[in-house]
Amino acid sequence: MESTIWFTDGFVVITGEIGAGKTTVIESFLRELGPNTLVAQINQTQLSASGFLQTVLSQFGYKPFKMRKAELLATVNSFLIEQYAAGRKVVLIIDEAQNLSSKVLEEVRMLSGVETTKDKTLRIILAGQPELNDKLNGPEHIQLVQRVRLRFHLTALSPEECLDYIRHRVKVAGAGDRELFTPEALSFVYRYTGGIPRLINTVCDTALLAAFALDKDVVDGTAMRSALDELQWVERAAQTGCLPALKLVEATPDPAAILGRVYLSKDGHTVSERALGLGRLMIGRIAENDLQIDSHFVSRHHCQIMVTPEQTVIEDLNSTNGMMFDGQPTKRHVLCDGDEIKIGRHTLTYVNERPKETLPHADDGSAEFRPNDTQSFDRHASSL
Repeated sequence: MESTIWFTDGFVVITGEIGAGKTTVIESFLRELGPNTLVAQINQTQLSASGFLQTVLSQFGYKPFKMRKAELLATVNSFLIEQYAAGRKVVLIIDEAQNLSSKVLEEVRMLSGVETTKDKTLRIILAGQPELNDKLNGPEHIQLVQRVRLRFHLTALSPEECLDYIRHRVKVAGAGDRELFTPEALSFVYRYTGGIPRLINTVCDTALLAAFALDKDVVDGTAMRSALDELQWVERAAQTGCLPALKLVEATPDPAAILGRVYLSKDGHTVSERALGLGRLMIGRIAENDLQIDSHFVSRHHCQIMVTPEQTVIEDLNSTNGMMFDGQPTKRHVLCDGDEIKIGRHTLTYVNERPKETLPHADDGSAEFRPNDTQSFDRHASSL
């Protein structure tokens, strides 16, 4: 976002899942701007083209609600050129931009073209959920996409980052170095939040309240279970249809343990293999990735694989050509044994090497849980 202050020729696009922290990042950015920077921040994006222009002008102190479209455009253009002449920089930030209509996105593109003989006069940041990329990549927005200078996808926290985040929030709140959450309680957090900061905030805050109600000095497993019951949450892994880890993680897993493998193939021939331990595996065209795919169909940083004790997830990183599973485009997929992900002309095959989990059968307690056994899954998820 800071690059929008340095350059004037293009958009910056920031995407992230709901609750990943996009608005927090924007607020932090705004606090760092100097007095010579004027900002219009739009959060309500279900607007008509005229309503959008009126909202922009009202952010700059105008009362434009009786202006016609032509007058709105003329006023915006004059304002931008006046600010440029006065040495001030103007930034337009649009949050929840995935809700913008095609007509409004066209107005945004036109505004980005307001210029003097030397420079553009408006800097634009679009922030939104992952669907924003799908909208921008549509054929009707080719001209707009060509003006995008930078894109960044705000991913969820890793298990280690999740733990650091909780400790930081507790410390800032005044607990110092006290460990208010037991390892048993912490083992639940990532499983039920998937590393989304907003969900981490919610479950930890509810757990602290539950511990207080139970007259406990720390949040233990009992208090965390009470909070989860109150929220009526299920594990985020359960929402994908793959096998969730229903057993409590009571000890820190061996970070060197091999939990799976991926095989990269092209035209039916395996060209590379990687073992998967806990952590992140970056995949892309350039050499700095953990798994390099030398193909012009693959982006510099195309996707990543996140491995936790409970699941293995592959996420697209706003790549140009995306990735496919079972013939359909996908942004995020929880990998099951044997899954094949198409990346350009290459195929990534996942092999699970976790120990097989067994869950009690409704009748005799001996049957192995199968991911497709939805009735069994529902019974165990609800009992948890």
